[in-house]
Amino acid sequence: MDSDDKAMIAFLETVHPYDSLPRDELARVAGSFSRREVPAGGAIFAIGDPLEGLYLVRRGAVEVQDAHDAVVSVLGPRNSFGERGLMREGLAVTSAHAAEDSVLLVLPADMFHRLVADFPAFERFFNRGRSAELRGSELSTLKVGDLMSRRPVTCAADDTIAEAARRMRDARVSSLGVVEDGRLWGVITTRDLSNRVLAEGRDPSGPVREVATRDPITLPPSALGSDILNLMLERGVGHVPVVEAGEMRGMITHTDLTRFQAINSAQLIREVAAAEDVAVMTRATERIPQLLVQLVAAHNAHEVVTRLITDIADAVTRRLLTLAEAELGPPPVPYLWLACGSQGRQEQTGVSDQDNCLFLDDSVSDDDLPYFESLARFVSDGLHSAGYFYCPGDMMATNPRWRQPVRVWRQYFRGWISSPVPEAQMLASVMFDLRPIGGDTRLFSDLHTETLAAAARNSIFVAHMISNALKHAPPLGLLRGFATIRSGEYKNHVDMKLGGVVPIVDLGRVYALRGRLPQVNTRARLEAAGEAGVISGAGARDLIDAYDLIAEMRLKSQAALVRSGRKPDNYLAPADLSDFDRSHLRDAFVVVRTMQSAVGHGRGSLS
Repeated sequence: MDSDDKAMIAFLETVHPYDSLPRDELARVAGSFSRREVPAGGAIFAIGDPLEGLYLVRRGAVEVQDAHDAVVSVLGPRNSFGERGLMREGLAVTSAHAAEDSVLLVLPADMFHRLVADFPAFERFFNRGRSAELRGSELSTLKVGDLMSRRPVTCAADDTIAEAARRMRDARVSSLGVVEDGRLWGVITTRDLSNRVLAEGRDPSGPVREVATRDPITLPPSALGSDILNLMLERGVGHVPVVEAGEMRGMITHTDLTRFQAINSAQLIREVAAAEDVAVMTRATERIPQLLVQLVAAHNAHEVVTRLITDIADAVTRRLLTLAEAELGPPPVPYLWLACGSQGRQEQTGVSDQDNCLFLDDSVSDDDLPYFESLARFVSDGLHSAGYFYCPGDMMATNPRWRQPVRVWRQYFRGWISSPVPEAQMLASVMFDLRPIGGDTRLFSDLHTETLAAAARNSIFVAHMISNALKHAPPLGLLRGFATIRSGEYKNHVDMKLGGVVPIVDLGRVYALRGRLPQVNTRARLEAAGEAGVISGAGARDLIDAYDLIAEMRLKSQAALVRSGRKPDNYLAPADLSDFDRSHLRDAFVVVRTMQSAVGHGRGSLS
């Protein structure tokens, strides 16, 4: 076997479902591939063309388009395409071209059909009626629990390394969860066996605990597929344990993910994570409006759409922090960059500015401050260039007021709670939506907990927060009509942000405060409030339903604007809706007003 064959086998062992083939079959399949190099912009096939076989991206990127020339997939290395045409009459049902200089591997059609017929893993993967060429965004929106294909394979920390290796071989897996007392202790992978055992000449009779990775990054079953992709792409890991209440539920690996993507958050995050300058990030963020259109068109829930869009802003921020440190040098003391506003709540849409702040370790000195001023300016300017515009209210880390040691932030929160003047109410509202993005999260965790508890104990502060939450009223008029804007560019429109979403965001914040609930996302706050009895179960369900309808109408309106070639905004004309949708939108506004009235009178629930 020559070096080219060995390289091909090694590559296929990293691609699902080829990794499931017996060794001799894998060698046979590897020898059947042909190689095709396509320059950037070069056509691979058009709709109706006879297909040479199944295509596999070895290097580069490929765009797949439908009959209307809409991009339905952007495929990178280890992605396959063309199977739908092969499954039918051997003719392409989409078109494809190289988005950059690419190397493609082509599996002959007869070999492909034999593998599908003889190996169940191939049949399941390619003939499941869920073609990634048309549903590439599905992976991002699936729950992690739905992506797990098998029960976890585990070992004990005191098992020998050799026993762990045999267990991986017998189960045909590349990793094991290391469990102690029924809880996940760590992870051991085939890479660990190579790098930490073989390469170091370690005795395989030693215990697993000596070579395993302890306290690995984990995700709960309720996380999204996008979370897996983001972790793998940003952290460079290939195995993510799925854990619930400390107990391992499964393991997600590269080979579990189809990675057949349309233009989606994972694709954009991959570009951002590798970006060497802001210009590359901007090219990625410029495609967010199209991502919004695709996600809305696929009937994804609004909280999924906004979460995926926010994930991109998070990735941009973290990459800018990395680039800033590369330019400025390592930080003199630990710091934490936090987002507030819609990014903090993971509720960004197609219209976003930036709201952020910096927490600095209390050991920071005056001599250290210029470093963090430069870091804040670098990141904030980068965000602005990438489309996250400067905050009109200057709620940004570039403002010295919002770039302070933790002890000062503690004083801020205590002052706002003890003296709830109007500005304090506004600032507290913003700061209760803080979410760490990059840096040392320990700088915030204790402060967040103690501030929430202190605020909830102060009845005067809570009363002021409730009063502040009632300032934004739903746009309801008389006789079952809407109170639309009376003049200007948006005459006869309603503001779906200030009149629709914001009142619910404010209510969710009050419920979180009353119940000392740690959730930051609005929908998660409403669900937690209902479960904790802060509001009645019926009230929670009604308000969640109203929020879903209002938020989804807002996103649909933004998507429609993008499709028409305009920039998305938050304004909607009720006259453009059907009678059915107008009636339901008004009913949703009535629910919000009723819940505002209830919380204003100290009841907070619908009877």
